[in-house]
Amino acid sequence: MDFPLTTPAAAMDMLRPPPDDALRRVVHDEVHARPMPLITLPARVLYVAVLHGADSSREQELAHLQTLPGQSGLTLADLASSFASMRLSAATAGQASQVLQWERHTEFTRYALLLPLPAGCCAGLDPQPPGIDPEIRRWLAGIPGKTLAAIDLWMLHDELEPEQTQQRMERARHWFAAMHGYPEQPVRLFGAQLGQGHSWGLSDFQIGPDGFERILVLAPQVTSAERAGRIALRLLELETYRLMALRGLPTAKQLAPFLNQAEQELVTITGQMKQDEAIEEELLDRLIALAASVERATAEHAWRYSASRAYFALVRARMDELREKPIRGTQSMRDFIQRRTSPAMATVAASEERLSMLSERISRSSGLLRTRIDISAEQQSQQLLHKLTRGQELQTRLQTTVEGLSIAAISYYMVSLVLYAAKAAKGAGWLPWQPETVAGLSIPFVLLLVWWLTRRIHHRLSHDIGGH
Repeated sequence: MDFPLTTPAAAMDMLRPPPDDALRRVVHDEVHARPMPLITLPARVLYVAVLHGADSSREQELAHLQTLPGQSGLTLADLASSFASMRLSAATAGQASQVLQWERHTEFTRYALLLPLPAGCCAGLDPQPPGIDPEIRRWLAGIPGKTLAAIDLWMLHDELEPEQTQQRMERARHWFAAMHGYPEQPVRLFGAQLGQGHSWGLSDFQIGPDGFERILVLAPQVTSAERAGRIALRLLELETYRLMALRGLPTAKQLAPFLNQAEQELVTITGQMKQDEAIEEELLDRLIALAASVERATAEHAWRYSASRAYFALVRARMDELREKPIRGTQSMRDFIQRRTSPAMATVAASEERLSMLSERISRSSGLLRTRIDISAEQQSQQLLHKLTRGQELQTRLQTTVEGLSIAAISYYMVSLVLYAAKAAKGAGWLPWQPETVAGLSIPFVLLLVWWLTRRIHHRLSHDIGGH
């Protein structure tokens, strides 16, 4: 079946989805939130990433951005998406305009200043690059915050003839030495062919006297602005995320003495728990204090460990995206980064696991100690109950003895009453027998009567208590 041809306007009238979810636009547009820069070679990128702090709020960053040429009208609304691209100068013949990209992240803000270079600049890796406007230098130095990463990225043309590999590496070493201000000092470079051989990426991973690292990218003339932008972004993000991931290492080293002490304290406490003379309440207090200190350390440092894991995952992703191929005789950037970053991250992961396991072990030890205290308390309760039961039995026996004596005493008084009554009857001439004889004969009947009345009273009291 052929669909009838319609105009775009008619098609828009025909196609109407249900009402949008509240987050549809936010989620959909996230892929466009931080566009990759477009870089026309040759170019230079001055990149600075600063950590957030008391002196780097969004308002302070805005005030600093407003000092750039043509940005006095910038507002907080323009920075609401945490990304902004600003054109600082107009394009001239044969040269693109200067552009600044600002991005604010959870822990840091990064500034990437794209400086186009004149055509043919630095051909053959000329170690005398064009200078930078003093205003730009002062502006970069005045960025609010503490520097996390500062990178001077150069992207130059080179046709990358395979037969010129050794000569190109030698020129690159001299270029790095000259850029650092030590032209006679040997430089060890790390690099690889990027994009399966499309371009080269080189760096010595050293912070120069001016506080900047330097990365050199060599690419052929046909490299598009989009591809150059992707390469630059991946290299800059790789170095930034590497440094952010490694921020967990000082935390792990700082926490190591505390973990050693806490683990030894736990061993001591658990060892004392096996002793019969151990004081459970004292051990429980020590466990509670130890648990509190461990939970405090977890609250203070768990977020750093989680962030390091997340940043390291981004590092590996960016290394995969570079698709490196080795340069003969040169250690690749991936190998160099992994050689130290992977053990460091293993140390961070081990410290995080030790902290978590320590918390679990303290919890188990506390549970065991509480169980022991509960069992001890239950045994004491059983002993007390046994003593109470034994006392009640003795009291019952004593009461039975007293009741026997009471029966005898009551019977004695009743027989005495019978004797007095018999004497009175004898004196009146009503009784033919001796009063003593009557009293003696009444003793069995009196005893039986008193005993029967006592048992009946006990039975009535037991019935009343049982009924309640």
